Amino acid sequence: MTRSTEGFAPHPHIGGRTAALRALAAWRMEWPGSPRVIVLTGAPGSGVSRLVTGFLMLCDPEFRKQLPLDEMDPATVPPELPAPAAPSAEGRTSAQVLWALADHFDLVSDDTDEVYAELAALEQPVHVVVPDVDRAGPVPTVGEPARLVNDVLKRLAATETVRLLAEAPRPLAAELASGLGAGIVQVIDLDAPEWADQAALVRQAEAALDPQFGAPELPFTTDPAARRALAEVWGRRARSNALSVELTARCVLTAPDGFDPSAADAPTNVGDVLDWHARRVGCPPETLRSLLSPLALSEGRGEGLPVHLWVRLANAVGGQDLSGLAAESMLAIGPFVQPVGDDGEGGPTRLRLLHPAVADAVRATLPNVRTVQSRLAMALLEAVPEQDWSQADPYVRDHIAGHTLDAGLLPQLLTDPGLFVYADPLALRTAVESVPLESVGSPGRTYLRTAPLLTRTQASAELRAALLESAFVEDGLEDYASAVRQLGLDLPWQTLWSVRLPNVRGATVGYVPTAQGHAPVAVVMVPADTPGAAPVATEGAADQRLGLLIHSLTAPSAPLPDIDPQRILRPTAEERAAAPLALSRGADYLRVWDQAAGRIVAALISDTPFLAADLSPEGILLTATEHGVKALRIRPPASAIAS
Repeated sequence: MTRSTEGFAPHPHIGGRTAALRALAAWRMEWPGSPRVIVLTGAPGSGVSRLVTGFLMLCDPEFRKQLPLDEMDPATVPPELPAPAAPSAEGRTSAQVLWALADHFDLVSDDTDEVYAELAALEQPVHVVVPDVDRAGPVPTVGEPARLVNDVLKRLAATETVRLLAEAPRPLAAELASGLGAGIVQVIDLDAPEWADQAALVRQAEAALDPQFGAPELPFTTDPAARRALAEVWGRRARSNALSVELTARCVLTAPDGFDPSAADAPTNVGDVLDWHARRVGCPPETLRSLLSPLALSEGRGEGLPVHLWVRLANAVGGQDLSGLAAESMLAIGPFVQPVGDDGEGGPTRLRLLHPAVADAVRATLPNVRTVQSRLAMALLEAVPEQDWSQADPYVRDHIAGHTLDAGLLPQLLTDPGLFVYADPLALRTAVESVPLESVGSPGRTYLRTAPLLTRTQASAELRAALLESAFVEDGLEDYASAVRQLGLDLPWQTLWSVRLPNVRGATVGYVPTAQGHAPVAVVMVPADTPGAAPVATEGAADQRLGLLIHSLTAPSAPLPDIDPQRILRPTAEERAAAPLALSRGADYLRVWDQAAGRIVAALISDTPFLAADLSPEGILLTATEHGVKALRIRPPASAIAS
């Protein structure tokens, strides 16, 4: 880009914003009088994210080597220091952002309050940059940006050892700054006169039109005077919105035929650019928006929408077959999309919008977003082969919950064990937690109860299925447990039975002599007043006395009556040593090992500590938590797969 009016080279990624960069550099260098907290904001497309990215380039010791630091304004270039912590909020929950910070600073806390306490106890201040706050959360419409500001960023801002830089939409920027004393926080609004940079927009437009930077050779791009004149018009019309300038240039260079550089009708905002370009290329503006609507409403935070699904969804939004038009639509949609991936024949596998502000502009003109989402959701469901979620396109599988949530249809999906098993657990959990609990049926409530385990472990589909199978048995939903078993996955266990019992004090396996040999049983120690418990002779107060419940180890049944505890035999040490499986235990996890191969064949985790666990020589795992007792048959080692 050309030099700025002060004689210094502009930042090559930003093209200007000198005043803002000076403020950020002062924050990084902790200059006297600089605020401890800076919040960057502005209208969508004003260049906030680009500014943060460019500033982080200046803070990265390796990336600095690629920048012309000696030619730039010294007040915008911080000295070489360790890079600040910069956990992007895009696609992350508030908790994930906080734990990313804890990992960066090697904090040992396992509780959120302890994280802030450890940060507050640091001897030296730490620098934290949190970009993309507006894109927080795996599901866009559930309010994660506000949670991130209120639950995490405000607490970081209140921690005196943390120097915080965050970008946020205006309402959240005001919320983050509220309550902080004078001189502690500075809100930089890039659209405000003191921070706007009209000259930078002109330079941006001029660079976009310059063949030296990839523009085609056209009369108004090869002539420096014509290029400058056009750039000044675009920069003036766009006011402070850098995205409008970028999109206008992309539109003209995509379809230069018939463009009149002398015309004064350059668009002033992103929505204007959409309609202006549609008219220029002979596409009805409503058709262009129909083609872009699936991308504007897509989930996945920028990962893109598969091209084959885009065509299907565009048809659903438009209420007509747009397949032929979609195949020839790149002239119309090209300036607003980014191809992602390669289909092997020179075409993209996915498409995404160039900027979230384009999505905002498209959504703003939809007459009823819920109706459109309903059409998208139904089209996505129809794309699942034979309703088999294992065969569904990953986008459909992982993001159908977000679409159905916005359409008001999600509770109807929460009876499908296949979806529970195969969908991305973080996205599905986030969506389900946004549904009023009273509208969630029993299977959905079981999923909600189990979801923290699924997201905590980043479990495979097999382990997700196994945990859900066991949870369904615990909740008395045997039909759903059976449906999980029939999905064709190699589960590491089958849950045989589960009994809800409070106050379990111990649980072991044993055998009762019978006419046919020995029957395996579960021996559960409980308070003496538990219904059906056989008293155990113990000393102490009455409320501390214990009893035993004897339960078949392999069959779901009521406690077995009339069994003398003295007749129960325990597995011997020799029998356990000769068994094919062995058990190891942590506070909230159990591991079952193939003793011959020395590998894990099953790993069971719990949301509460295990109170007791035992493994029979035949491979029946008995566990007890505060929720109760259950028995699982571990798959034999010969066919088992480590969880």
